[in-house]
Amino acid sequence: MKRGIRGMALATIVGAVLAVCSFDALAVLKPGDKAPDFTTQASLGGKTYTYSLADALKKGPVVLYFYPAAFTTGCTIEAHEFADAVDEYKKYGATVIGVSHDDIATLTRFSVSECRSKFPVAADQDHRVIDAYDAGIPFKKSIANRVSYVIAPDGTILYEYTSLSPDKHVENTLNAVKAWAAKHPVQ
Repeated sequence: MKRGIRGMALATIVGAVLAVCSFDALAVLKPGDKAPDFTTQASLGGKTYTYSLADALKKGPVVLYFYPAAFTTGCTIEAHEFADAVDEYKKYGATVIGVSHDDIATLTRFSVSECRSKFPVAADQDHRVIDAYDAGIPFKKSIANRVSYVIAPDGTILYEYTSLSPDKHVENTLNAVKAWAAKHPVQ
């Protein structure tokens, strides 16, 4: 009996470890999938407005990134990196938007301090956008995992990257935008 309980406990622990370690592999929509359209409250430079993905796509590709929570260490690092790269994205006709479950008041502060007023961040308190993009953390679906997408102007997902580490999101999405731009020169 003790051996059976120990075996079940070990299996439970191993399963939990595998679940935690596989956050990076879980997601999400894949290249070629149609990106779900959405409209939500966003803030840019401390000013709130209604963000529409469809309207943004009329201007060029969109880098849509999901992050767990404003003002946390990894999310602050990621916001700084996206802010630093915004001008590079613009060279290729792309825009950036971040999405989290935070309320708009929090994101209004975050848009100024951590995003440096360079790109908008959107509130998804009802997690409908997170759900539509299958970007929730597995054990708490209302909170976004760290997932980045590049969406073509036709609404097709060009690239997806999931990693709890903020380190490669900007580099990888920028490379995907550059590859798209090489085939679709900005006019």
